[in-house]
Amino acid sequence: MLDTLVTIFQFIMALGLLVTLHELGHYLAARAFGIKVEKFYLFFDAWGFKLFSFKKGDTEYGIGWLPLGGYVKIAGMIDESLDKDQLSSEPQDWEFRSKPAWQRLIVMIGGVVVNLILGIIIMVGLTYKQGDRYLPMSVINEQGGIYANPVARTWDLQTGDKLLAINGQSLERMNDVLDASFLMGSERVIRVEREGKTFDLELPANAEEQLGEMAQGPYADLPLLSARLPFSVKRVNGTAASKGGMEPGDIVYSIDGQKVVDFFSFKEALIDKAGTTAKFELGKAGEPDSLHRLSYMTISEDGTLGFMPEFGDLSQWEKVVDLDLVTSIQEGTAKSFGLLGANAKALGKVFTGKTDPKKTIAGPVGIAQMYGSSFDWVNFWTLTAMLSLVLALMNILPIPALDGGHVVFLLYEIIARRPVSEKVLYVGQVIGMVMLLSLMVFIFWVDISRALGF
Repeated sequence: MLDTLVTIFQFIMALGLLVTLHELGHYLAARAFGIKVEKFYLFFDAWGFKLFSFKKGDTEYGIGWLPLGGYVKIAGMIDESLDKDQLSSEPQDWEFRSKPAWQRLIVMIGGVVVNLILGIIIMVGLTYKQGDRYLPMSVINEQGGIYANPVARTWDLQTGDKLLAINGQSLERMNDVLDASFLMGSERVIRVEREGKTFDLELPANAEEQLGEMAQGPYADLPLLSARLPFSVKRVNGTAASKGGMEPGDIVYSIDGQKVVDFFSFKEALIDKAGTTAKFELGKAGEPDSLHRLSYMTISEDGTLGFMPEFGDLSQWEKVVDLDLVTSIQEGTAKSFGLLGANAKALGKVFTGKTDPKKTIAGPVGIAQMYGSSFDWVNFWTLTAMLSLVLALMNILPIPALDGGHVVFLLYEIIARRPVSEKVLYVGQVIGMVMLLSLMVFIFWVDISRALGF
């Protein structure tokens, strides 16, 4: 019971912070242009029910009972309240509709900007506090060498290879191999040790073209090269894994008789066997082979079973390099935009039907579970930063009722030099709200079905 309360508390605390700051972005922008804000609410006071409220000046501040977001009610604007009565009178100087389009645009992007900045600030802070952490190449070599994906294997690299140097320089970290300056440089020679023999391998001239092709294919989510990461099952959250008897703490020893050594080789095998039923050998760490279980599970078309992996603890071998503030800002900002890009890419796959949304979308329950049942400040702030960036991305989508929908209408007004009619705004808001409510119902259904193992 206490574990559940800790999980819920962390989620509510993070959500409350992100929603409050998002709405504060709208609020401060509106007040800066002299626009009256009638309500400022954390969570929704649906059907007029609220947990707490007070009024100061022209604004009612409060906390609603439905923890699905929050809102600010801006005077003279068609929003979630669908209040058209306020538009029946002549526009007042303190109303949203009386302000120039560029000012209204700033008000509408205020929340997204705050979430973006917040996510970057948290990532910069984490980077500065933690420093640059990496597994030295020497450790990766000692732990079984590298995983090489299908493209890397066409370059004659193999899983299990030990990488020693690039362009004649001793290799300290794997990221130096993955860096664009090496992969796309004029000299691209890797010294490799394989089965006790050492040799130099030169990458093909069209290596970057092959990487671009891989990004569009079934192996797009596999790293080019990686440490061979041992893994176990952290949580079962999909039908196939649940029906197959997979349990938290399980180790996958083999798939169709093929020994499983590292996560990405296993992931590649799942992709290759997508849509088929395979035999899995499961067991717990340290138990004798005689207690291992055989399970037949059907792999989804996108190459997944429906479980979250937990990787072996390699922190004892990590090397930490302290970073100064300037470098932390650069690294933290790069990480933030990298996360935004990855989420945008994943969202694009959902919209184009390349990925099953039931396996990639996490609702409130799924997100809360990520925070865990014990407080870890690194995990808490990392997830909160990711959520802040995801909120920025989701809110800027050009969907009516979201900030991005309002932005589209305002950009049209700026370009066409005439406003969108109030009727179009109202209908757009209704359509957008129906879409969002439908999405919320779907997300809750995904969360519940995962929890029940459907």
